[in-house]
Amino acid sequence: MNEGKPQRALQALQHFLETPLNRLLENVGMADSEASVLALFRDVAARVPAYRQFLDERGIDPASIRSAGDFSTLPLTDKANYLQQHKLDELCRDGRLDSCDIMAVSSGSTGKPTFWPRFLSDELVTAVRFEQAFHDSFAADRRRTLAVVCFALGTWVGGLFTTACCRHLAAKGYPLMVVAPGNNKAEIWRVVRELAPQFDQTVLLGYPPFLKDVIDGGIAEGLDWRPFQLKLVMAGEVFSEEWRDLVGARAGIADPAYGSVALYGTADAGVLGNETPLSIVIRRFLGRNPAAARELFGESRLPTLVQYDPRARYFETRDGTLLFSGDNGVPLLRYHIADTGGLVPYEEMLRFLAARGFDPVAALSQAGAQAGGRGVRPLPFVYVFGRSNFTVSYFGANIYPENITVGLEQEQVAGWVTGKFVLQAIEGLEQAPHLAIAVELAPGIAADDSKRDSIAQSILTQLLRLNSEFQAYTPPEYRLPRVSLKPSGDPDWFPVGVKHRYTRK
Repeated sequence: MNEGKPQRALQALQHFLETPLNRLLENVGMADSEASVLALFRDVAARVPAYRQFLDERGIDPASIRSAGDFSTLPLTDKANYLQQHKLDELCRDGRLDSCDIMAVSSGSTGKPTFWPRFLSDELVTAVRFEQAFHDSFAADRRRTLAVVCFALGTWVGGLFTTACCRHLAAKGYPLMVVAPGNNKAEIWRVVRELAPQFDQTVLLGYPPFLKDVIDGGIAEGLDWRPFQLKLVMAGEVFSEEWRDLVGARAGIADPAYGSVALYGTADAGVLGNETPLSIVIRRFLGRNPAAARELFGESRLPTLVQYDPRARYFETRDGTLLFSGDNGVPLLRYHIADTGGLVPYEEMLRFLAARGFDPVAALSQAGAQAGGRGVRPLPFVYVFGRSNFTVSYFGANIYPENITVGLEQEQVAGWVTGKFVLQAIEGLEQAPHLAIAVELAPGIAADDSKRDSIAQSILTQLLRLNSEFQAYTPPEYRLPRVSLKPSGDPDWFPVGVKHRYTRK
């Protein structure tokens, strides 16, 4: 028996259930966040065998880390130099895997799963992010709410983690009912038809392209979403504000700032940050003003923009990518997740916008007068473009170039191709989502439909074999890639003498 677990669970539950959201998020300052991350560092250095060894091998004395400046000198951790160097129990406190109670799985670049243990207390940290969404955006503390979990169910982190967090909100007193049909569209439509009329509002939680497919497919099935006061909680994809408008119109969502929330989450550490009504108003302004967006974010594309609690997840940046530190079943310190993005303090964001004639707080008050000013909290912002390691995200599954390579290396197709390809996830507003793969033919090989179909099937077979996220998250009708065959040295896709990039956004 692990006699400490009941006390840990009771203390965490009592704190979450008895503390109102406003108190959980009040007085958030940098001094508090720095004190929190230093306390986490001292605890992890003392109790996690893998991290003690990580420091010892690099000649670092934990006692020398006394300030945030000292902390910023610590070496980064990642899957290769930390997680994959140790057994799973060594990554947990006191070297005990039984300090956790549930396991989640994410696929690695070759399909080999990474296991992420967690305990009830870890779920409650993420549950606060869900509480922000349901309280600040959807006023679910005063509206009877049906939460329909449309993430894939199973060992993958999205479905069960989301279900657990929503149940914690119900236990806290929110008039919330949770139902988890997973990514089964027919079952989603059935539960909505039968249950939604008994509630004031219905929230669909899932990956953006899948939720769009659920909404569009429901309309085709004769389902009118408008009476259900639909709301959306999404994760795993960067989407445009035009996408939000289109899907919102089809779902009958009148107020974009209070009708949907995107989460910035990972299997590694749960939800790191969440959209708020304020962040959505800001992002929509920046979407209409691309020059301002480029100045703020350094790129012309629009990233996901969320707010975060720096006491729960301590963010830093390094060379245009994000690092975070946070407590979990496997505590992570200065963890490099390979997401490109950056940080903007709250006051700095307001000053930047004011200099361009925009007051987001006033705009939010005008847009959501009935919401009573909810969704304005002085929390810092983090923006994220997505992974910097050449993956593409498709229905929330990370698709890696290595998975595609294996498909092209199979005996029945290898003689036709050079092995070069360009991978894209196409999720346009009006077209069906699909994986588009341009493949370079070997010199002297002519394209034909039979080769194209054989290559697509070979890639699909290997994706299903190697990538468990792809198999779990992607609906069967959207799995087969759309392959196009290009001649060797095609100047638009495979120019000679240029370093090849295997993905294209």
